[in-house]
Amino acid sequence: METYDVLVLGAGPGGYVCAIRAAQLGLKTAIVDKQWLGGVCLNVGCVPSKALLKNAEVAHTLRERGKEFGFTVENLKLDYSVAVKRSRQVSNRLTKGVEFLMKKNNIPVYMGTAKVTAAPGADSPAGVSVTAKDGSVTQLSARNVVVATGASVAVPPVWTVDGQKIITYQEAILQEKLPKSVVVIGAGAIGVEFATVWSSYGVSVTIVEMLPRVLPLEDEEASAELAKALQKRKITVLVGHKVQSLQAVEGGVEVKVSAEAGEKVLSAEQALVAIGFKPNGRGLGLEEAGVKLTERGAVEIDARMATNVPGIWAVGDVTARLMLAHTASAQGMVCAEAIAGRETSPLNYEMMPHATYCQPQVASFGLTEAQAKERGYTVKVGRFPFQANGKALGLGDYTGWVKMIVDEKYGEILGAHLVGPEVTELLPELTLAQANELTAAEIAHNVHAHPTLSEVLMEMAHAAEGQAIHV
Repeated sequence: METYDVLVLGAGPGGYVCAIRAAQLGLKTAIVDKQWLGGVCLNVGCVPSKALLKNAEVAHTLRERGKEFGFTVENLKLDYSVAVKRSRQVSNRLTKGVEFLMKKNNIPVYMGTAKVTAAPGADSPAGVSVTAKDGSVTQLSARNVVVATGASVAVPPVWTVDGQKIITYQEAILQEKLPKSVVVIGAGAIGVEFATVWSSYGVSVTIVEMLPRVLPLEDEEASAELAKALQKRKITVLVGHKVQSLQAVEGGVEVKVSAEAGEKVLSAEQALVAIGFKPNGRGLGLEEAGVKLTERGAVEIDARMATNVPGIWAVGDVTARLMLAHTASAQGMVCAEAIAGRETSPLNYEMMPHATYCQPQVASFGLTEAQAKERGYTVKVGRFPFQANGKALGLGDYTGWVKMIVDEKYGEILGAHLVGPEVTELLPELTLAQANELTAAEIAHNVHAHPTLSEVLMEMAHAAEGQAIHV
C-alpha cells in the first residue's frame, strides 16, 4: 500500500493547487478525483462559461448594435452549437494542462470515489479507499489528508431536475441547442451569467429572485445598475418573488411564483435552477473519523485549513467559507504550506475579490457603503463613471461606474464596487493596495496609462480625496 505525506481528495482549483504546492515543498503527494482533473470550474463552470459569454458578446453586437459599428448583416445566422464546441475546446485545453502539471510535479492521480477508512493517529497514517468506476478498490494511506470535494447544486427535494426541461448549470453549459424561452430561478452569478448568454442569442429570459434585488450579496447600487442593464436587454427581472412550485409539463415548464401582488404562473421551454450550492462533506467517512461538520455538511476548519482531527485538512467549497474558485486555490496554498510547517499568510475572506461576468460585469471586494456605516466608520466615497473614460467610449461599452469606500479618519480602503466593461480585470490593483495598507491618495498618484479602463481607478481615488479631475 502506497503511503503519502499528503493525499488530496478532489482535483478542483483548491485540490490540485494544494497538491502542486505540497509537491513543490518536498512532500510526497497524490490526488484523487471521481470525475475530472480541474473540477467543476475548468470542466463545466467558470472557464467554459466565459467562452460562451465571449460568443454571446459577439452575437449581441451583431444582432443589436451592428448599425452603430457599421455592420450590415443580411440573414444573420448564429450557430450556438459552435459556441458550445468552442467552450469545450477551451475547457479540454486547460484540463490537459492540469494533467501535465500533475506529471511535472510527480503527483500520482487516482480516479475514483474516495472514502476515509481510518483517521490518522500518532503512529499511523490515515487510510483511504478509492473505488473506481469499474468497482475495483485501491487502498492508500497518508499522513495528511486534504478534503477538497467541492459542492453540489442545491435543489429543493420537491423539484425534479430531469436534465431536459428542468436543468442545472451543468446541463445548461453542455447543451448545444438553445431553448426558445427560459425561467432562471436565482439571480446570483450563475443566474445572471446564463441570462446574459441566452438573451444575447434572442432567447426570452425571465429571472426570478426571492430576495429584493439581483446579485443580492453585492452593493445595492451595483445591483440596481445591473438590473437596469438586464432589462435594457429585454430580460424580465422579477425580484421579491418566491417560487411556490416548479414542474415539467408538455412542451416545457410551469413555474408558480408569488409576491406581495399575488401569484402567477410563468411558462417556458426550460427552467434553470441556480439558487445555490451545498458542500460535499458527507459520505466521505469524515464523521466516522471524528471530523466536525456543520449542519449543512461543510467541513469546519481553522485559519490553517486544519480540521479538529490532526492530519485531516479541508479547502475549497466543501468548507463553505466562500464558494469561489480563487478562494479555493488560495486556501490550497495556505493548507500545503501549513502541512509543510512553512510560514504562511492567513486569508481575509471579507477582502476576497468577487467577480460576476454578466454584461455589464460586476466586481467587488470588502465592505459595502451600508456595511461600513453599520460598523461605525465615518466614510468618504469616491465615484467615477465609465461615460467619462476614453477607452470605454472607444469600446462602445460605457455603462456603469466604480466606487471606493474609504475610512475618513485613517484613509484605509474598506471596499470597492465596480460595474462596467471588464471590471473583473480591475480588481487586483485595489485588493493589492488594501492588503498592503495603501490609501486612496496613493492610488490617485499612481500614473495609469492612457487611454485605459484602469484610469477609472485613479479617477475614483482622486474623487475619494475630494479632488476629482474629469468629472
